[in-house]
Amino acid sequence: MSTSLLYHGFGVRDYRYVRTRYVRGGVIFTIERKMETCRCTACGSRNVWRQGVVLRSFRTVPIGGKRVELEARIPRLACQDCGVVRQAAVGFAEPRRTYSKSFERHVLDLSRHMTIKDVACHLGVGWGIVKDIQKRYLHKRFAKPKLKHLKQIAIDEISTGKGQNKYLTIVMDLKSGAVVHVGKGKGGDALRPFWRRLRASGAKIEAVAIDMSVAYIDAVTTYLPDATLVFDRFHIIKLYNDKLSDLRRTLYRQLADTMQKDVLKGVRWLLLKRPENLDASRREPERLRKALKLNEPLAIAYHLKEELNEIWEQDDPQTAQALLMDWIVYAESTGIRILKQFAKTLRFHAFGILAWYDYPISTGPLEGTNNKIKTMKRQAYGFRDPEFLMLKILGIHETTYALVG
Repeated sequence: MSTSLLYHGFGVRDYRYVRTRYVRGGVIFTIERKMETCRCTACGSRNVWRQGVVLRSFRTVPIGGKRVELEARIPRLACQDCGVVRQAAVGFAEPRRTYSKSFERHVLDLSRHMTIKDVACHLGVGWGIVKDIQKRYLHKRFAKPKLKHLKQIAIDEISTGKGQNKYLTIVMDLKSGAVVHVGKGKGGDALRPFWRRLRASGAKIEAVAIDMSVAYIDAVTTYLPDATLVFDRFHIIKLYNDKLSDLRRTLYRQLADTMQKDVLKGVRWLLLKRPENLDASRREPERLRKALKLNEPLAIAYHLKEELNEIWEQDDPQTAQALLMDWIVYAESTGIRILKQFAKTLRFHAFGILAWYDYPISTGPLEGTNNKIKTMKRQAYGFRDPEFLMLKILGIHETTYALVG
């Protein structure tokens, strides 16, 4: 075997071929380090003498589906300049690894189309080896994303399990769609490492999209006082839909007539739909009109829901502000407790709602990433290694690894 084939086939240089053996259906190539290329690993001197040989085996890329190993004769070198005795450096493999760099690249290529378990079974190696290769690659590539060019970001949290401590806080660059921070927990404390790195990067954040969480508001206004807060439109609509569902349940409990209860019970999802999405073939518009005619407070709340969506559909911020203030005043005048509470919330957060006209951003792209994360977790039946999960999330935008762990 020529040295060119060793280099181009397996990424091995400065070694000479010795022999080939066939063991248990696999192929073992014995190679030997050329003494003329050896240097002291401590001082770099060429003035070294060989003092014995260490035999090491490295898994490398297969040939025709057959397992291939490199059996390397690595000389122990005694340096005449610094007096150190050490093994010669192994250039084709990382330190303390039993596989070559070319094998790592092969595993990463397979990981783009196969799960960790599938790759391990295909190559006949342990699950932990494939995971270790992925984890070290992800750490090297994504552990510290560059923040210098950040302008607009979104912040949200995702649940990773049951309990208060099973949350991750995620920060996304809205321009590139890349995740730039994954913090343990939720709230302001999970963002502290991000603020430190952001300050060191010198980035100038223009706008931040968040929900109306007090913890996020306090954190952003403290660390980014010049940034514009933009409250996510879809979180606001979702919050109102929750209030609308609560109102329906309250009215349902107050009704004594069984027939009227049946009418309200069947329209829960119809109340949350946009009018244009109602299915006429299933008599959904008719059923909704009947329910709204039956109960005036529910009709008021429903029509306010449709008007709330219009706040983000105006031609200019002045018209939107007037519409928002009119909405708040009317909701407060209805006397319906749930609507009055929501109107108070909107009045307090009006500045961040109207900021959408300066920066039309939302946490929508981050919600899409959160769905990918949930899919990844579900298909992997969870992750026992939290650091590996965080690295997977940081690389979820650019890597195309199979989702299953």
